Amino acid sequence: MATQPHLLVDDGDVHDIALIPGDPGRVDRIAGHCDESETIAENREYKLVNATYEGRDLTICSTGIGCPSAAIAVEELANVGVETFVRVGTTGALQSNIEIGDMIVATGAAKNEGTTGRYEAVEYPAVPDYHVLSALVDASEANDEDVHVGPIASDDAFYAETDEYVDDWEAAGLLAVEMEAAAVFSLARRKGLRAGAICTVDGNLVEGTQKGTDTEDDELPEKAKNNVARAIDISLEATTQL
Repeated sequence: MATQPHLLVDDGDVHDIALIPGDPGRVDRIAGHCDESETIAENREYKLVNATYEGRDLTICSTGIGCPSAAIAVEELANVGVETFVRVGTTGALQSNIEIGDMIVATGAAKNEGTTGRYEAVEYPAVPDYHVLSALVDASEANDEDVHVGPIASDDAFYAETDEYVDDWEAAGLLAVEMEAAAVFSLARRKGLRAGAICTVDGNLVEGTQKGTDTEDDELPEKAKNNVARAIDISLEATTQL
């Protein structure tokens, strides 16, 4: 198979499981938690690193912001041999009892985006693979992390999430909103592959708390400190079960 036009990788360059954060900078952060790592490609919003964690070989690939660029990453990674995708992201909470620093493992994603509509009808579910979902929940518990498990929304328009949208999502029982999971879940399902997602909460749209940063700020609650790093540890632990 020819070199993939956006990821710039060939068949055999990647491993069978990929952790897929949105932010290219988070690729290096995940690699820093691994035993060894090597950058294999970098182009536009996509950075790819091969790494090993506790004897498990894996690939780390950023997807950029939103479902269109995430879909490109999933398509091209699948073309060169990735069989399992684990999104490691951040999200805004939609329920008042979910706090900054909490972890959410998604059981499905509402398709408030346009990409999946080019693949299939909106009625088809965007859901994770059971084994990936279970591995993420088990790894959270093994790391003594509280985790919320339930449905989320994937939305295209970060700056158009009005009060009406937020109220409707909250009333529907959706836990949080992010921008990539619906495409990742849907494409993996259509290709007979596996996918799941764990996101750390960096703001709460219902409570009006702003999107936060992953810092050691003494004013932050304890579980909001290094919350992304904790989600990385959970996702890596899950890869050892998959």
